[in-house]
Amino acid sequence: MTGQRATAPEPAAARPALQVTDLHVTFPGEHGPVHAVRGLSYAVRPGEVLGIVGESGSGKSAAAQAVLGLLPDGTAVRGSVELDGRELLGLGDAALSRIRGNGISMVFQDPLSALTPVYSIGSQLVEALRVHQDLSRKAARDRAVELLALVGIPDPRRRADAFPHEFSGGMRQRAVIAMAIANEPRVIVADEPTTALDVTVQAQILDVLRTAREVTGAAIVLITHDLGVVAGFADRVQVMYAGRPVEAGTVDAIYYRPRMPYTIGLLGATPRLDGPTGVPLTPVHGTPPSLTALPPGCPFAPRCPVAVPQCHETEPDPAPAVSTAVTPSAAVAPATAAPGHTAACHRSEEIASGALPRAGIFAGVGGTPFGGDGTPAPQTHADRAPTRANRTPRTPQQGVTQGPRPGTTPPAPQPAPSPLSTLSPRSPPRPSPPSHPPPTPPSSKSKTSSSTTPSPAAPSSSARSAPCGPWTASASSCGRGRRSPWSVSRGAARPPP
Repeated sequence: MTGQRATAPEPAAARPALQVTDLHVTFPGEHGPVHAVRGLSYAVRPGEVLGIVGESGSGKSAAAQAVLGLLPDGTAVRGSVELDGRELLGLGDAALSRIRGNGISMVFQDPLSALTPVYSIGSQLVEALRVHQDLSRKAARDRAVELLALVGIPDPRRRADAFPHEFSGGMRQRAVIAMAIANEPRVIVADEPTTALDVTVQAQILDVLRTAREVTGAAIVLITHDLGVVAGFADRVQVMYAGRPVEAGTVDAIYYRPRMPYTIGLLGATPRLDGPTGVPLTPVHGTPPSLTALPPGCPFAPRCPVAVPQCHETEPDPAPAVSTAVTPSAAVAPATAAPGHTAACHRSEEIASGALPRAGIFAGVGGTPFGGDGTPAPQTHADRAPTRANRTPRTPQQGVTQGPRPGTTPPAPQPAPSPLSTLSPRSPPRPSPPSHPPPTPPSSKSKTSSSTTPSPAAPSSSARSAPCGPWTASASSCGRGRRSPWSVSRGAARPPP
Protein backbone atom coordinates (compact mmCIF):
# COMPACT_ATOMS: atom_id res chain seq x y z
CA MET A 1 0.00 0.00 0.00
CA THR A 2 1.44 3.33 -1.00
CA GLY A 3 -1.27 5.38 0.70
CA GLN A 4 -2.28 7.08 -2.55
CA ARG A 5 -5.81 6.91 -3.89
CA ALA A 6 -6.18 5.29 -7.27
CA THR A 7 -7.40 7.71 -9.94
CA ALA A 8 -10.65 6.61 -11.55
CA PRO A 9 -10.50 6.35 -15.32
CA GLU A 10 -12.08 9.22 -17.18
CA PRO A 11 -15.53 8.35 -18.58
CA ALA A 12 -15.56 7.77 -22.30
CA ALA A 13 -18.31 10.36 -22.77
CA ALA A 14 -16.24 13.05 -20.98
CA ARG A 15 -12.98 12.20 -22.75
CA PRO A 16 -12.38 14.37 -25.84
CA ALA A 17 -12.59 12.50 -29.11
CA LEU A 18 -10.02 14.91 -30.57
CA GLN A 19 -7.55 16.96 -28.53
CA VAL A 20 -5.33 19.51 -30.30
CA THR A 21 -2.73 21.26 -28.15
CA ASP A 22 -0.40 24.12 -29.19
CA LEU A 23 -0.42 23.22 -32.89
CA HIS A 24 2.07 25.07 -35.10
CA VAL A 25 2.28 24.71 -38.89
CA THR A 26 5.04 26.41 -40.89
CA PHE A 27 5.46 26.24 -44.68
CA PRO A 28 8.70 27.02 -46.51
CA GLY A 29 8.41 30.10 -48.71
CA GLU A 30 10.45 32.15 -51.15
CA HIS A 31 10.51 35.15 -48.83
CA GLY A 32 10.86 33.23 -45.59
CA PRO A 33 8.86 30.72 -43.58
CA VAL A 34 5.08 31.09 -43.61
CA HIS A 35 3.65 30.70 -40.12
CA ALA A 36 0.21 29.41 -41.12
CA VAL A 37 -0.91 28.14 -37.69
CA ARG A 38 0.43 29.47 -34.40
CA GLY A 39 -0.59 27.92 -31.11
CA LEU A 40 -3.99 26.41 -31.94
CA SER A 41 -5.61 24.40 -29.14
CA TYR A 42 -9.08 22.91 -28.87
CA ALA A 43 -10.93 19.81 -27.73
CA VAL A 44 -14.12 18.33 -29.14
CA ARG A 45 -16.16 15.57 -27.53
CA PRO A 46 -18.33 12.88 -29.16
CA GLY A 47 -21.54 14.32 -30.56
CA GLU A 48 -20.28 17.90 -30.25
CA VAL A 49 -19.89 20.39 -33.11
CA LEU A 50 -17.00 22.85 -33.00
CA GLY A 51 -17.05 25.67 -35.54
CA ILE A 52 -13.73 27.23 -36.57
CA VAL A 53 -14.31 30.55 -38.34
CA GLY A 54 -12.07 33.17 -39.86
CA GLU A 55 -11.37 34.90 -43.12
CA SER A 56 -9.35 33.37 -45.94
CA GLY A 57 -5.72 32.78 -44.99
CA SER A 58 -6.33 32.54 -41.25
CA GLY A 59 -5.01 28.95 -41.09
CA LYS A 60 -8.26 26.99 -40.77
CA SER A 61 -7.66 24.50 -43.58
CA ALA A 62 -3.95 24.14 -42.81
CA ALA A 63 -4.81 23.13 -39.26
CA ALA A 64 -7.35 20.57 -40.50
CA GLN A 65 -4.85 19.01 -42.91
CA ALA A 66 -2.25 18.87 -40.15
CA VAL A 67 -4.67 16.91 -37.97
CA LEU A 68 -5.12 14.27 -40.69
CA GLY A 69 -1.48 14.27 -41.80
CA LEU A 70 -2.25 15.56 -45.30
CA LEU A 71 0.30 18.37 -45.48
CA PRO A 72 3.04 18.20 -48.14
CA ASP A 73 6.57 17.13 -47.38
CA GLY A 74 8.77 19.85 -45.98
CA THR A 75 6.05 21.31 -43.77
CA ALA A 76 7.10 21.79 -40.16
CA VAL A 77 4.38 20.65 -37.75
CA ARG A 78 4.75 20.62 -33.99
CA GLY A 79 2.40 20.34 -31.07
CA SER A 80 0.06 17.51 -30.14
CA VAL A 81 -2.93 15.89 -31.88
CA GLU A 82 -4.60 13.08 -29.94
CA LEU A 83 -7.45 10.91 -31.24
CA ASP A 84 -9.02 9.04 -28.32
CA GLY A 85 -5.78 9.50 -26.42
CA ARG A 86 -3.54 8.27 -29.25
CA GLU A 87 -0.95 10.69 -30.58
CA LEU A 88 -1.19 11.19 -34.36
CA LEU A 89 1.74 13.52 -35.01
CA GLY A 90 4.79 11.51 -35.92
CA LEU A 91 2.95 8.46 -37.28
CA GLY A 92 3.97 7.08 -40.65
CA ASP A 93 1.81 7.12 -43.73
CA ALA A 94 0.85 3.44 -43.37
CA ALA A 95 -0.41 3.97 -39.82
CA LEU A 96 -2.27 7.14 -40.78
CA SER A 97 -3.91 5.36 -43.73
CA ARG A 98 -5.49 2.91 -41.31
CA ILE A 99 -6.86 5.83 -39.27
CA ARG A 100 -8.07 8.09 -42.07
CA GLY A 101 -11.60 7.20 -43.06
CA ASN A 102 -11.95 4.93 -40.04
CA GLY A 103 -11.19 6.81 -36.82
CA ILE A 104 -11.24 10.27 -38.38
CA SER A 105 -12.53 11.34 -41.78
CA MET A 106 -12.71 14.56 -43.75
CA VAL A 107 -15.26 16.27 -45.98
CA PHE A 108 -13.28 18.37 -48.44
CA GLN A 109 -14.22 21.77 -49.77
CA ASP A 110 -14.41 20.74 -53.45
CA PRO A 111 -16.28 17.43 -53.79
CA LEU A 112 -15.45 17.13 -57.49
CA SER A 113 -11.72 17.04 -56.70
CA ALA A 114 -12.25 14.66 -53.78
CA LEU A 115 -13.92 12.04 -56.02
CA THR A 116 -12.14 10.03 -58.70
CA PRO A 117 -13.76 10.95 -62.03
CA VAL A 118 -13.20 7.57 -63.76
CA TYR A 119 -14.95 5.46 -61.09
CA SER A 120 -18.63 5.42 -60.24
CA ILE A 121 -19.87 6.73 -56.92
CA GLY A 122 -20.87 3.26 -55.79
CA SER A 123 -17.51 1.69 -56.59
CA GLN A 124 -15.70 4.38 -54.59
CA LEU A 125 -17.98 3.78 -51.62
CA VAL A 126 -17.40 0.04 -51.90
CA GLU A 127 -13.64 0.56 -51.87
CA ALA A 128 -13.84 2.83 -48.81
CA LEU A 129 -15.83 0.16 -46.97
CA ARG A 130 -13.68 -2.83 -47.90
CA VAL A 131 -10.40 -1.09 -47.00
CA HIS A 132 -11.39 -0.90 -43.32
CA GLN A 133 -13.95 -3.71 -43.00
CA ASP A 134 -14.00 -7.39 -43.90
CA LEU A 135 -16.98 -7.29 -46.27
CA SER A 136 -17.79 -9.13 -49.45
CA ARG A 137 -18.32 -7.08 -52.56
CA LYS A 138 -22.08 -7.70 -52.49
CA ALA A 139 -22.38 -6.71 -48.83
CA ALA A 140 -20.30 -3.60 -49.44
CA ARG A 141 -22.48 -2.74 -52.43
CA ASP A 142 -25.66 -3.04 -50.36
CA ARG A 143 -24.10 -0.91 -47.62
CA ALA A 144 -23.11 1.74 -50.20
CA VAL A 145 -26.71 1.94 -51.40
CA GLU A 146 -27.87 2.35 -47.79
CA LEU A 147 -25.40 5.18 -47.26
CA LEU A 148 -26.55 7.00 -50.38
CA ALA A 149 -30.14 6.70 -49.20
CA LEU A 150 -29.13 7.94 -45.74
CA VAL A 151 -27.70 11.19 -47.11
CA GLY A 152 -30.81 11.84 -49.19
CA ILE A 153 -29.83 10.78 -52.71
CA PRO A 154 -32.98 9.65 -54.57
CA ASP A 155 -33.05 6.26 -56.28
CA PRO A 156 -29.73 5.29 -54.64
CA ARG A 157 -29.39 1.90 -56.32
CA ARG A 158 -29.45 3.45 -59.77
CA ARG A 159 -27.42 6.53 -58.82
CA ALA A 160 -24.68 4.34 -57.36
CA ASP A 161 -23.70 3.50 -60.95
CA ALA A 162 -23.41 7.18 -61.90
CA PHE A 163 -20.11 9.03 -62.20
CA PRO A 164 -19.19 12.21 -60.28
CA HIS A 165 -19.71 14.49 -63.29
CA GLU A 166 -23.30 13.24 -63.53
CA PHE A 167 -24.10 14.62 -60.05
CA SER A 168 -24.86 18.21 -59.18
CA GLY A 169 -22.71 20.08 -56.67
CA GLY A 170 -25.05 19.35 -53.78
CA MET A 171 -25.38 15.69 -54.75
CA ARG A 172 -21.59 15.30 -54.95
CA GLN A 173 -21.27 16.80 -51.48
CA ARG A 174 -23.83 14.30 -50.19
CA ALA A 175 -21.81 11.47 -51.73
CA VAL A 176 -18.63 12.74 -50.05
CA ILE A 177 -20.43 12.87 -46.70
CA ALA A 178 -21.66 9.31 -47.26
CA MET A 179 -18.06 8.24 -47.85
CA ALA A 180 -16.93 10.09 -44.71
CA ILE A 181 -19.41 8.28 -42.45
CA ALA A 182 -19.08 4.88 -44.14
CA ASN A 183 -16.96 3.40 -41.33
CA GLU A 184 -18.59 5.35 -38.46
CA PRO A 185 -15.58 7.48 -37.52
CA ARG A 186 -15.09 9.13 -34.17
CA VAL A 187 -14.38 12.57 -35.68
CA ILE A 188 -15.55 14.22 -38.91
CA VAL A 189 -13.63 17.27 -40.14
CA ALA A 190 -15.77 19.27 -42.60
CA ASP A 191 -13.71 21.86 -44.48
CA GLU A 192 -16.08 24.45 -46.00
CA PRO A 193 -18.78 21.88 -46.87
CA THR A 194 -21.28 24.52 -48.02
CA THR A 195 -19.01 26.66 -50.20
CA ALA A 196 -20.26 27.41 -53.76
CA LEU A 197 -23.73 26.07 -52.92
CA ASP A 198 -26.94 28.08 -52.90
CA VAL A 199 -28.73 28.77 -49.64
CA THR A 200 -31.30 26.01 -50.05
CA VAL A 201 -28.68 23.35 -50.77
CA GLN A 202 -26.56 24.64 -47.88
CA ALA A 203 -29.43 23.96 -45.48
CA GLN A 204 -29.84 20.47 -46.93
CA ILE A 205 -26.12 19.69 -46.51
CA LEU A 206 -26.24 20.84 -42.88
CA ASP A 207 -29.23 18.57 -42.31
CA VAL A 208 -27.20 15.69 -43.76
CA LEU A 209 -24.35 16.47 -41.35
CA ARG A 210 -26.82 16.49 -38.45
CA THR A 211 -28.06 13.09 -39.56
CA ALA A 212 -24.48 11.82 -39.78
CA ARG A 213 -23.79 13.01 -36.25
CA GLU A 214 -26.94 11.34 -34.91
CA VAL A 215 -26.22 8.05 -36.68
CA THR A 216 -22.51 7.78 -35.87
CA GLY A 217 -22.27 9.86 -32.68
CA ALA A 218 -19.14 11.45 -34.11
CA ALA A 219 -17.67 14.79 -33.13
CA ILE A 220 -17.69 17.35 -35.96
CA VAL A 221 -15.14 20.08 -36.60
CA LEU A 222 -16.82 22.52 -38.99
CA ILE A 223 -14.45 24.90 -40.79
CA THR A 224 -16.15 27.83 -42.48
CA HIS A 225 -16.09 31.58 -43.00
CA ASP A 226 -19.90 31.83 -42.87
CA LEU A 227 -20.99 32.92 -39.40
CA GLY A 228 -24.61 32.20 -40.28
CA VAL A 229 -23.83 28.52 -40.83
CA VAL A 230 -22.08 28.27 -37.48
CA ALA A 231 -24.84 30.07 -35.57
CA GLY A 232 -27.45 27.43 -36.30
CA PHE A 233 -25.28 24.32 -36.29
CA ALA A 234 -22.30 24.52 -33.92
CA ASP A 235 -22.17 24.17 -30.15
CA ARG A 236 -18.91 26.07 -29.68
CA VAL A 237 -17.01 28.53 -31.85
CA GLN A 238 -13.32 29.34 -32.25
CA VAL A 239 -12.31 32.50 -34.13
CA MET A 240 -8.92 32.55 -35.89
CA TYR A 241 -6.96 35.49 -37.25
CA ALA A 242 -3.50 35.41 -38.84
CA GLY A 243 -3.00 31.77 -37.88
CA ARG A 244 -3.79 32.32 -34.21
CA PRO A 245 -6.97 31.72 -32.16
CA VAL A 246 -8.23 35.08 -30.88
CA GLU A 247 -11.52 34.08 -29.20
CA ALA A 248 -13.32 30.88 -28.26
CA GLY A 249 -16.52 30.04 -26.43
CA THR A 250 -20.07 28.86 -26.79
CA VAL A 251 -22.23 30.13 -29.62
CA ASP A 252 -24.23 32.36 -27.27
CA ALA A 253 -21.10 33.80 -25.69
CA ILE A 254 -19.43 34.59 -29.01
CA TYR A 255 -22.48 35.99 -30.76
CA TYR A 256 -23.99 37.98 -27.89
CA ARG A 257 -21.03 38.75 -25.61
CA PRO A 258 -17.91 39.01 -27.80
CA ARG A 259 -14.74 40.23 -26.10
CA MET A 260 -12.44 40.68 -29.11
CA PRO A 261 -12.73 43.63 -31.55
CA TYR A 262 -12.08 41.35 -34.52
CA THR A 263 -15.01 39.13 -33.53
CA ILE A 264 -17.18 42.21 -33.08
CA GLY A 265 -16.20 43.37 -36.56
CA LEU A 266 -17.03 39.99 -38.10
CA LEU A 267 -20.45 39.98 -36.47
CA GLY A 268 -21.10 43.55 -37.54
CA ALA A 269 -20.27 42.66 -41.15
CA THR A 270 -22.77 39.78 -41.15
CA PRO A 271 -26.34 40.53 -42.29
CA ARG A 272 -28.96 39.81 -39.63
CA LEU A 273 -32.68 39.28 -40.07
CA ASP A 274 -33.41 40.84 -36.68
CA GLY A 275 -31.15 43.83 -37.24
CA PRO A 276 -32.36 47.39 -37.81
CA THR A 277 -33.20 48.41 -41.35
CA GLY A 278 -31.32 51.19 -43.04
CA VAL A 279 -28.16 50.73 -40.95
CA PRO A 280 -25.09 49.80 -43.04
CA LEU A 281 -22.97 46.81 -42.23
CA THR A 282 -19.71 47.35 -40.37
CA PRO A 283 -16.61 47.27 -42.57
CA VAL A 284 -13.31 46.03 -41.17
CA HIS A 285 -10.85 48.17 -43.07
CA GLY A 286 -7.40 47.00 -44.03
CA THR A 287 -5.95 43.63 -44.97
CA PRO A 288 -4.60 40.75 -42.89
CA PRO A 289 -0.86 40.85 -42.22
CA SER A 290 1.65 38.81 -44.14
CA LEU A 291 2.33 35.51 -42.41
CA THR A 292 5.98 35.75 -43.44
CA ALA A 293 6.53 39.10 -41.71
CA LEU A 294 4.09 39.49 -38.85
CA PRO A 295 4.06 42.90 -37.17
CA PRO A 296 5.06 43.16 -33.51
CA GLY A 297 2.28 42.98 -31.00
CA CYS A 298 -1.27 41.95 -31.81
CA PRO A 299 -1.66 41.06 -35.51
CA PHE A 300 -5.05 42.83 -35.58
CA ALA A 301 -3.69 46.06 -34.10
CA PRO A 302 -3.11 47.82 -37.50
CA ARG A 303 -6.82 47.32 -38.31
CA CYS A 304 -8.28 47.77 -34.83
CA PRO A 305 -10.02 51.13 -34.23
CA VAL A 306 -9.44 50.96 -30.44
CA ALA A 307 -5.82 49.79 -30.38
CA VAL A 308 -3.58 51.27 -27.70
CA PRO A 309 0.24 51.42 -27.65
CA GLN A 310 0.39 48.15 -25.72
CA CYS A 311 -1.38 46.40 -28.62
CA HIS A 312 1.49 47.32 -30.98
CA GLU A 313 4.15 46.10 -28.55
CA THR A 314 3.09 42.73 -27.10
CA GLU A 315 0.84 40.03 -28.52
CA PRO A 316 -1.80 38.94 -25.99
CA ASP A 317 -2.35 35.29 -25.19
CA PRO A 318 -5.85 33.80 -25.00
CA ALA A 319 -7.09 34.37 -21.45
CA PRO A 320 -10.42 33.66 -19.73
CA ALA A 321 -12.93 36.33 -20.68
CA VAL A 322 -14.25 37.97 -17.53
CA SER A 323 -17.83 39.13 -17.06
CA THR A 324 -18.40 42.17 -14.88
CA ALA A 325 -21.52 44.16 -14.16
CA VAL A 326 -22.18 47.63 -12.80
CA THR A 327 -24.70 47.71 -9.93
CA PRO A 328 -27.24 50.54 -9.46
CA SER A 329 -25.01 51.96 -6.72
CA ALA A 330 -22.25 52.45 -9.33
CA ALA A 331 -20.22 49.69 -7.74
CA VAL A 332 -18.59 47.15 -10.00
CA ALA A 333 -19.44 43.54 -9.26
CA PRO A 334 -16.57 41.07 -8.89
CA ALA A 335 -15.21 39.80 -12.19
CA THR A 336 -16.14 36.24 -13.04
CA ALA A 337 -14.75 34.16 -15.87
CA ALA A 338 -17.27 32.77 -18.33
CA PRO A 339 -16.88 28.97 -18.61
CA GLY A 340 -14.78 28.14 -21.66
CA HIS A 341 -14.81 31.70 -23.00
CA THR A 342 -11.33 32.99 -23.85
CA ALA A 343 -10.17 36.08 -25.71
CA ALA A 344 -6.77 37.33 -26.85
CA CYS A 345 -7.15 41.08 -26.37
CA HIS A 346 -5.56 43.61 -24.03
CA ARG A 347 -8.89 45.45 -23.71
CA SER A 348 -11.24 42.50 -23.25
CA GLU A 349 -11.93 43.46 -19.63
CA GLU A 350 -12.93 46.97 -20.70
CA ILE A 351 -15.29 45.50 -23.29
CA ALA A 352 -16.76 43.14 -20.70
CA SER A 353 -17.34 45.87 -18.12
CA GLY A 354 -18.91 48.26 -20.60
CA ALA A 355 -16.16 50.86 -20.25
CA LEU A 356 -15.48 50.22 -23.94
CA PRO A 357 -18.96 49.71 -25.47
CA ARG A 358 -19.09 47.23 -28.29
CA ALA A 359 -21.41 49.53 -30.22
CA GLY A 360 -18.75 52.24 -30.29
CA ILE A 361 -15.78 50.18 -31.49
CA PHE A 362 -16.66 50.31 -35.19
CA ALA A 363 -19.23 53.12 -35.00
CA GLY A 364 -16.88 55.59 -36.63
CA VAL A 365 -16.09 53.37 -39.62
CA GLY A 366 -19.51 52.84 -41.13
CA GLY A 367 -22.02 51.28 -38.77
CA THR A 368 -23.28 50.49 -35.29
CA PRO A 369 -23.44 46.69 -35.11
CA PHE A 370 -24.62 45.97 -31.59
CA GLY A 371 -25.88 47.65 -28.46
CA GLY A 372 -24.23 47.46 -25.08
CA ASP A 373 -26.09 44.31 -24.08
CA GLY A 374 -25.38 42.36 -27.26
CA THR A 375 -28.69 43.22 -28.95
CA PRO A 376 -28.95 45.27 -32.15
CA ALA A 377 -28.46 48.96 -31.47
CA PRO A 378 -31.66 51.05 -31.40
CA GLN A 379 -32.47 52.88 -34.59
CA THR A 380 -33.83 56.40 -34.80
CA HIS A 381 -35.83 57.95 -37.60
CA ALA A 382 -32.85 60.05 -38.60
CA ASP A 383 -30.78 56.92 -39.13
CA ARG A 384 -33.19 55.43 -41.63
CA ALA A 385 -32.12 55.29 -45.23
CA PRO A 386 -34.58 56.98 -47.59
CA THR A 387 -37.27 54.61 -48.75
CA ARG A 388 -40.09 54.94 -51.28
CA ALA A 389 -42.44 56.06 -48.53
CA ASN A 390 -40.33 58.91 -47.10
CA ARG A 391 -38.23 59.84 -50.14
CA THR A 392 -38.51 63.49 -51.16
CA PRO A 393 -40.33 63.75 -54.51
CA ARG A 394 -38.24 64.97 -57.38
CA THR A 395 -39.32 68.42 -58.61
CA PRO A 396 -38.71 70.01 -62.03
CA GLN A 397 -35.64 72.18 -62.22
CA GLN A 398 -36.14 75.90 -62.57
CA GLY A 399 -35.82 77.27 -66.10
CA VAL A 400 -36.35 73.87 -67.71
CA THR A 401 -39.40 73.51 -69.90
CA GLN A 402 -41.33 70.35 -69.25
CA GLY A 403 -43.35 70.51 -72.50
CA PRO A 404 -42.48 68.98 -75.89
CA ARG A 405 -39.35 70.00 -77.69
CA PRO A 406 -39.60 72.74 -80.33
CA GLY A 407 -40.52 71.41 -83.74
CA THR A 408 -42.18 68.26 -82.42
CA THR A 409 -45.84 67.37 -82.23
CA PRO A 410 -47.23 67.08 -78.72
CA PRO A 411 -48.45 63.58 -77.93
CA ALA A 412 -52.16 62.91 -78.04
CA PRO A 413 -53.87 62.76 -74.64
CA GLN A 414 -54.16 59.24 -73.33
CA PRO A 415 -57.40 57.96 -71.79
CA ALA A 416 -57.50 57.55 -68.05
CA PRO A 417 -56.37 54.08 -67.01
CA SER A 418 -58.90 51.62 -65.77
CA PRO A 419 -58.87 50.91 -62.02
CA LEU A 420 -58.12 47.28 -62.83
CA SER A 421 -54.99 48.21 -64.78
CA THR A 422 -53.33 49.63 -61.66
CA LEU A 423 -53.48 46.39 -59.73
CA SER A 424 -50.32 45.02 -61.33
CA PRO A 425 -47.52 46.76 -63.23
CA ARG A 426 -47.36 43.89 -65.66
CA SER A 427 -49.33 43.80 -68.85
CA PRO A 428 -52.11 41.22 -69.15
CA PRO A 429 -50.88 37.87 -70.36
CA ARG A 430 -51.11 37.17 -74.04
CA PRO A 431 -53.88 34.64 -74.75
CA SER A 432 -52.39 31.34 -75.74
CA PRO A 433 -53.56 29.84 -79.03
CA PRO A 434 -55.83 26.83 -78.76
CA SER A 435 -54.09 23.51 -78.90
CA HIS A 436 -56.49 22.32 -81.64
CA PRO A 437 -58.17 24.52 -84.28
CA PRO A 438 -61.99 24.73 -84.21
CA PRO A 439 -63.69 22.29 -86.55
CA THR A 440 -64.68 23.69 -89.95
CA PRO A 441 -68.22 22.83 -91.10
CA PRO A 442 -68.19 20.86 -94.33
CA SER A 443 -69.39 22.62 -97.45
CA SER A 444 -69.62 21.81 -101.11
CA LYS A 445 -67.25 24.61 -101.93
CA SER A 446 -64.56 23.21 -99.68
CA LYS A 447 -65.03 19.77 -101.21
CA THR A 448 -64.59 21.01 -104.74
CA SER A 449 -61.66 23.26 -103.92
CA SER A 450 -59.83 20.85 -101.67
CA SER A 451 -57.53 19.83 -104.45
CA THR A 452 -56.45 23.40 -105.23
CA THR A 453 -56.89 25.38 -102.00
CA PRO A 454 -54.75 24.28 -99.05
CA SER A 455 -56.63 23.45 -95.91
CA PRO A 456 -55.81 25.11 -92.56
CA ALA A 457 -52.50 23.81 -91.29
CA ALA A 458 -52.70 21.28 -88.48
CA PRO A 459 -50.87 22.11 -85.27
CA SER A 460 -47.24 21.09 -85.40
CA SER A 461 -45.55 18.82 -82.93
CA SER A 462 -43.98 21.84 -81.23
CA ALA A 463 -47.40 23.39 -80.72
CA ARG A 464 -48.73 20.17 -79.24
CA SER A 465 -45.82 20.02 -76.84
CA ALA A 466 -46.31 23.60 -75.62
CA PRO A 467 -48.25 22.64 -72.46
CA CYS A 468 -45.28 20.59 -71.29
CA GLY A 469 -43.22 22.66 -68.84
CA PRO A 470 -39.48 22.90 -68.35
CA TRP A 471 -39.54 20.12 -65.73
CA THR A 472 -40.57 17.44 -68.23
CA ALA A 473 -37.97 14.70 -68.43
CA SER A 474 -37.67 14.56 -72.23
CA ALA A 475 -39.21 16.13 -75.29
CA SER A 476 -40.52 12.76 -76.47
CA SER A 477 -42.90 12.57 -73.49
CA CYS A 478 -44.48 15.97 -74.27
CA GLY A 479 -47.90 15.74 -75.84
CA ARG A 480 -48.34 12.02 -75.06
CA GLY A 481 -51.18 11.64 -72.64
CA ARG A 482 -50.70 15.21 -71.29
CA ARG A 483 -48.15 14.15 -68.69
CA SER A 484 -47.56 16.49 -65.78
CA PRO A 485 -44.55 18.77 -66.17
CA TRP A 486 -43.33 17.43 -62.78
CA SER A 487 -43.19 13.85 -64.04
CA VAL A 488 -39.99 12.00 -64.80
CA SER A 489 -39.17 9.21 -67.15
CA ARG A 490 -40.22 6.45 -64.73
CA GLY A 491 -43.40 8.07 -63.51
CA ALA A 492 -42.13 8.91 -60.01
CA ALA A 493 -42.52 12.35 -58.49
CA ARG A 494 -39.65 14.61 -59.35
CA PRO A 495 -37.64 15.69 -56.28
CA PRO A 496 -37.37 19.41 -55.58
CA PRO A 497 -34.33 21.07 -57.15
